[in-house]
Amino acid sequence: MRVITGTARGMTLRTLEGDDVRPTTDRVKEAMFSIIQFDLEGRRILDLFAGSGQLGIEALSRGAKSAAFVDRDKAAIAVIKENIGKTGFEKQAAVIQTDAFSFLRMTADTFDIVFLDPPYSTGMLQKTLADLDDCVALGGTVVCEMPYGEEMPETEGNLKLYRTYKYGKIGLAIYRKENEE
Repeated sequence: MRVITGTARGMTLRTLEGDDVRPTTDRVKEAMFSIIQFDLEGRRILDLFAGSGQLGIEALSRGAKSAAFVDRDKAAIAVIKENIGKTGFEKQAAVIQTDAFSFLRMTADTFDIVFLDPPYSTGMLQKTLADLDDCVALGGTVVCEMPYGEEMPETEGNLKLYRTYKYGKIGLAIYRKENEE
C-alpha cells in the first residue's frame, strides 16, 4: 500500500495484519481521489474507520488542510500514528481512538470531506451515514466504500446521493450536503 501522489508520493504505508483487514485497493483509491480531486485543497478531512489511515494520508498528501483519523482498534491507532509519522503529517493530523458513533456524538467539528469505509455488510455504513449530517460542512462530500450492489439511501438528512460507481466488486457512493430546506 502506497501514497499515490502529492507531497508523500510513493511512500509505502504499513497496514494491519489479519483476515479482517481490507485496505482500499490502489485502483479504487485512485478512482476515489479522481472524483474529489478538485475538492481537496485546503479542506478538513474525516477518515472514519480509518484502519491504516491511508485515505486521510492520501488527502493530506494532495493538499488537504487537516485530517482526523478515527478508529476504535488500538493496533489500528498505532499503525495510523506510524504512517502519519513516516509521511510527516503530524501537525495536520488528529488521531482519535474511539468508535465512530461516539466520535460523531462528541465532536463539535465539521468536515469538508468524510471517508466512510466500515466493515462490509454489517449495516454500519448506513447507520454511520444517518448520524453524520451535523459533522459535514455545507457543500461537503461523503465518500462511502462498500460491496457493489449494497443498498444505499437516496437521502440521509441533508446528505443527497450524488453518484455511484463500480470497480469490480467494490462500489463507491458519493453524497453531497446541500442547503437545509
